This record gives sequence, structure tokens and C-alpha cells, in this order.
Amino acid sequence: MRPITNHMIKVYGLDKQGFDFMGYTFKNKNELSFHHLVVARQLCKEFGLGDGYQQWNGAILKQLTSHDYLHLIQRIDEEIFYRITCEMLDENLKGRLDLNNLKRIRDLLTYFEKEHCADTDREGRKLIKERFITDRIRL
Repeated sequence: MRPITNHMIKVYGLDKQGFDFMGYTFKNKNELSFHHLVVARQLCKEFGLGDGYQQWNGAILKQLTSHDYLHLIQRIDEEIFYRITCEMLDENLKGRLDLNNLKRIRDLLTYFEKEHCADTDREGRKLIKERFITDRIRL
């Protein structure tokens, strides 16, 4: 685990709360990963930010659910992706996970799920995995 990820887990008290910046539950902090919010990882060097692993540029997400799901959303619906990103940026600026931000994220995810529930990949498998829906906190 990257030092910044560990640092942010402590600063935001994620290990005590048991959920990430998008409200996805986890059991072990090793399930968590750093997500670049402001400057995408592939652009960081170009902008002189090194690898971009800095607190102001990140959110901590559960890799196999919220992190993977957010990147899926980015490919399908950029507007929803950017709205979720804005909510996580707000949490980052506040220095805490906020119930109102988490509710707005949940509402955006629910909207996305209604709009894209029938979407499949080339092999006919549903794009929205069950774990993307079931591993969230109840609000």
C-alpha cells in the first residue's frame, strides 16, 4: 500500500468507519486504493506532479467495487463520473466523509444503474456487477 493511501485512511478515519469516499464497505484496509481526482495519473508527470499521489488529488476507494465501478461509469457516462468526482473532492476539502456527499453519490449511482441496468459487454455479460450495488452502506 502506498504511504499516501495509508495516511489518508488514518486522516479520514476510514478504518474506524468501515467505508470509503463513495460509501462502499470494506473489511481490510488492504482492499483500498488511491484514486486520482483532479489530475489523472497519466497526466501528472506532464503537469510536473510526479505520480500525482498527493492528498489534494485523491480519494480512497475500495479497489474491486467503487474504484472499478467509477472507471466503468467514466467510460459510459462522463457527466455522472464528474458529478461523483465533485462530491469526493468536496469530502477531501472538508477533511472528512460527509453524509450529504455520500447521499448525493448514492443518488448518482442509483440514477446510473437505472439508466444502464441492461448494458452488457461484447460477450453479453452485464456491465453493472452485483457487488457494485450490494457493497454500499445504507443511508
